[in-house]
Amino acid sequence: MTTVHADYLAHDAIGLADLVRRRDASPRELLDAAIRRAEAVNPAINAIVLADYDAARERAAAQRAPDGPFGGVPYLIKDLGVAVAGLPLTMGSRHYRYFVPDADAPLIARSRSAGLNPFGKTNTPELGQMPYTEPELFGPCRNPWSLDHTPGGSSGGAAAAVAAGIVPLAHASDGGGSIRIPASCCGLFGLKPSRDPALVTRVSAGELSVNHAVSRSVRDSALLLDVTTGRTLPTGAPGTFLGALDEPVEPLRIGLVTDPMLAPALDADARAALDDAAALVESLGHHVEPATLNVDFARIGELFLSLWATIADEMVLGAQQITGRRPRRDEFELATWAMALVGRRLARERLPDMLELQRQLTVQVTSAVARYDVILCATLAGAPRRIGELRPTPFERRQLRLIASLPLKPLLREMLAKASQKSFAWAGCTELFNLTGQPAMSVPLYWNARGLPIGVQFAARHGDDARLLRLARQLEQARPWFDRRPPLLLAQA
Repeated sequence: MTTVHADYLAHDAIGLADLVRRRDASPRELLDAAIRRAEAVNPAINAIVLADYDAARERAAAQRAPDGPFGGVPYLIKDLGVAVAGLPLTMGSRHYRYFVPDADAPLIARSRSAGLNPFGKTNTPELGQMPYTEPELFGPCRNPWSLDHTPGGSSGGAAAAVAAGIVPLAHASDGGGSIRIPASCCGLFGLKPSRDPALVTRVSAGELSVNHAVSRSVRDSALLLDVTTGRTLPTGAPGTFLGALDEPVEPLRIGLVTDPMLAPALDADARAALDDAAALVESLGHHVEPATLNVDFARIGELFLSLWATIADEMVLGAQQITGRRPRRDEFELATWAMALVGRRLARERLPDMLELQRQLTVQVTSAVARYDVILCATLAGAPRRIGELRPTPFERRQLRLIASLPLKPLLREMLAKASQKSFAWAGCTELFNLTGQPAMSVPLYWNARGLPIGVQFAARHGDDARLLRLARQLEQARPWFDRRPPLLLAQA
């Protein structure tokens, strides 16, 4: 067991499963190593908000010769969207904290069948509404690269846990950048796959969110995508995402988009990361040229927020359909309740028009992206923000209380405009590809002078996930990031 604990950080999930397969480690030893890591670092980062250690130990004891490509590997589930039988699905909300599903979601069932052993759930902003992870229910999650900074959101707990070495990959989901944003903040690889029925979180408003993971290695992400999309070919065979990593990377025509999208501007760090990535891919034999997507980003921002608000309406004001309990104002954060009111009073009646606009935008962006093999753009408009920097100020909270008690349409419109301006100023580069359903990934290639990671984003045509993964693997080999350790991890060592 001592050897397993010493070697635990040296392996990705595929490597840990190989240890079990070769009988160099048992599932219980791997789980003990993961729990020991969690007990050492979680008090500092607050990534795991629900521990299920005893049940996981029982499963590990029964997994003496586990089946599946991830046999015996410890795993963490994001506490949002997907059900785990017998565990609360709080979604960072006081209303949902007593909601306990009695069956696994299909995605979780596939993950278990692949041998992954969930032993806890990770922190997320309330209902995944914010690009930072600071729910009132559980408190802020902190970035292992700097405890004063956010790990991003909404998969902030997942990313912090992986960056801190608790697990090599963790479940995450992405409705507006919620895989790519925390991957950028925490120096990880984060792929938002193409919209796929097996990965979509079902909501009525445009199916923005898909499930996947954040990981330290590209191959873990590729294999997990094989698992969760239900591919039945042998592990690593041609035609699988994992198998695609062994195929040569042809010279790509890459369109470099420097437009900040929904953000007003990219700061010096974000632009430096983008320029650095462009130089790197050119050095690998790819052709990079300036590109523009020719879309009205102001209109896109309005569309995204309107759809986002209808989701909030469904999850907050319509919560009784899910939990069986009538929602109360004091069970939700002020900003979440206000966004739900925007959905109910402003956006819901326009939903058919918004879905048609989303369809038109998808056609337009698909045509623009089709001129290139891959698009390169920023993941975030800047480095990770400090804890609390993006939360409502005391003045804004007073405004939100007024809106909650007097939800007039002019007040709701003003609140929405201010909230979007504040959020998009940092996290406005990812939402487009949720609206269009195209695959996009954040790759950790750059750290700023303060030692904070800043990922860059690559996007491709719908269904071209394998091409993105091959490119990511090439970048991973050209500039390895697996052994880069955040200060928290180095201090523990």
